[in-house]
This record gives sequence, structure tokens and C-alpha cells, in this order.
Amino acid sequence: MAVLALLTLGGLWIGGRIDAASAGERRGHEGLHWVVVQRGDTLREIVDAVTRKVDPDGVTRQIMDLNGLSGSVVQPGTRLYLPAGLTP
Repeated sequence: MAVLALLTLGGLWIGGRIDAASAGERRGHEGLHWVVVQRGDTLREIVDAVTRKVDPDGVTRQIMDLNGLSGSVVQPGTRLYLPAGLTP
């Protein structure tokens, strides 16, 4: 009986964590433009396409931070959110 109670509480805890994380993501990206990475795209090419007279290195870092990227490698099909003020 105690095992069942622990499993139920564990499931509720995990479910709450997942819901809280996804809600935070929705709020953090609300209103931002985004692009979908295509086969052969690089992060630098995407940055070059959306920046005009803006520091591309700074925008690269902003995109990495905004999307939780640890490096500049991007996978096809990934949705990349753009910092406020940038459009695809």
C-alpha cells in the first residue's frame, strides 16, 4: 500500500514539474518570431539572414541562450526562437 502511495506521489510530482517547465517556456517565447532549421542550415547562416546592421556574434549568443543551446550546432526541424525585434 505504501509503495502505491509513493508511486502516485512521484507521478504527480513529475507531472507538475513537466507542466511548470512547459508553461515557463510558453511565457518565455510568447510573441517572438521563430524559424525552423532546414537541412544544411547553420546557426551562423540563420543569424546572417535575420540580422541587419546588428552584431552577429551577439545575436548568435542571444539565440543560443533563448533556445537553451549549448553549442552552435542546430538540427533540421528544430524551431529556433529569435530575440525580440528580429524577424525571419
